[in-house]
Amino acid sequence: MSFEVKDVDLLGRIGKLRTKSGTVETPMLFPVINPNLQFISPKEIRRNFGFEALITNAYILRRRFQDQPAEKGIHDFLDFDGIVMTDSGAYQILVYGGVEVTPEEIVKYQERIGVDIATILDWPTGWNVNRSHAEYTVEETLGRAKDFFKIRTRDDIIWVGPVQGGRFLDLVARSAAEMGKLPFQIHALGSPTEVMERYRFDVLVDMIMTAKMNLPISRPLHLFGAGHPFMFSLAVALGCDMFDSAAYAIYARDGRYMTEGGTIRLEELEYFPCSCPECWNKTPKDVVEKPKDEQQIFLARHNLHACNAEIKRIKQAIKEGRLWEHLQTRAHGHPSLLQALKKLRKYENFIEKHSPIVKRSGLFFYSSLDLARPEVVRYKKRIDERYTQPRGARVLLLIPQTRNKPFHNTETYKRAVRALRESLGDYAEKVHICFYAAPFGIVPEELDEVYPMSQNECTLPPDRETAEYVASQVAEYISRASYDIVLFINDYDNWGDTVLEASRKACLKRGARFKYYSDKEMWIKAMSVFLKRAMLKGLGDSS
Repeated sequence: MSFEVKDVDLLGRIGKLRTKSGTVETPMLFPVINPNLQFISPKEIRRNFGFEALITNAYILRRRFQDQPAEKGIHDFLDFDGIVMTDSGAYQILVYGGVEVTPEEIVKYQERIGVDIATILDWPTGWNVNRSHAEYTVEETLGRAKDFFKIRTRDDIIWVGPVQGGRFLDLVARSAAEMGKLPFQIHALGSPTEVMERYRFDVLVDMIMTAKMNLPISRPLHLFGAGHPFMFSLAVALGCDMFDSAAYAIYARDGRYMTEGGTIRLEELEYFPCSCPECWNKTPKDVVEKPKDEQQIFLARHNLHACNAEIKRIKQAIKEGRLWEHLQTRAHGHPSLLQALKKLRKYENFIEKHSPIVKRSGLFFYSSLDLARPEVVRYKKRIDERYTQPRGARVLLLIPQTRNKPFHNTETYKRAVRALRESLGDYAEKVHICFYAAPFGIVPEELDEVYPMSQNECTLPPDRETAEYVASQVAEYISRASYDIVLFINDYDNWGDTVLEASRKACLKRGARFKYYSDKEMWIKAMSVFLKRAMLKGLGDSS
């Protein structure tokens, strides 16, 4: 096996995964195949829908078909020439409390049928369990994982080492850290299904990120039972390279039609909000009039198209460096997803560390949610740790951002510079101009064109939380700098009042002189007169 990363955005990766049956591109969805009940054949899933891989259950295969998959080989048995992954039956343990097979038997069975990616028989934690049971599942899974390397006989199968612990994050961390020490090629987060069924995507964020932060970053991560495509972008942004879903078939059996923001019952639709090959020339009435089994086949086929389309959107977003924008769009489709997006603030430093520094596209900033973006987090770190005011600068002139960028090309900036030179002459070099701008905070004039200071579009005026963040960053900068005078220009939609007050308090605490101007037409002249007098008297004079 090899896994080569081609593109990165947030923790999402476009990669190439090589297996014995071929190479596939991630992020990748494995449609779940139930060999006992299947609306669409595996062959058609590859030929008509473009899925290069699928997942089925080795335990069900063994119980229902016994040696047939081994005699034919799993690919011929399923009539599928792509990549076949198998789960081990752990979900059945979660549902029924146990399975009639040993960990050794299920390993040997997966080797015999010749799958490409296989999973050891872990013990899933589940959702509504106490801590002692969760600890047992972690220990049992780790014990089975260590024993596995004494059992396996084939080297051409990729094996998955699952992480357990459920909602007990310290157990997830321990499980991931110990599992990561073992030479598995892929890891998977176990026990997420019940979390997602309850729409606790905020808990899912904690589980995925805890596992991701304790596993080797170079190994692919699989998410079992991903469900509806509206949460795929969240999983990918958190670093899940692969996931499986049976939702396309489950929803079809329940008469539910997938949309970008959820599902709608077929009989409640007036129009199909989709132009996939199944929907473009049909109406809901046409489909409702068909027999029940034909309705289910139609829905399963549409739902597969919906899943595939979302994977492609996510990949394109990664290519363009716009995965955050796509994730935010999806998050506004359901309150529980938006709640999960807010949880990313908790992990902003880890996400920033593994995110690209420069992107091929400019950025869009909409609200305070964007304060968790890697670009904002990285800028704060670097301005705090690496930047100092220019040598000789004794006056800080704070100008509000403008809608046009870069800021130093605007007429406001040019007029201010001309006025300073005309009134102060060589002393103008003692004045350092900075901009206060959402969402970054303080933007020194010499960094104005550094990515992404000018390569973004921001909603103005910013919301309250963003304005407060900008104010805090400006105040922090003033507090650690050594300016004698701070001049503040407040003339932009009144949101600058928040920044003004924070700046005033920072100056008061430091003992620096503070003066502000709000007249849009007269501030340049008034500032020039004030500074000329200050220069003549000496900048440190308090009069």
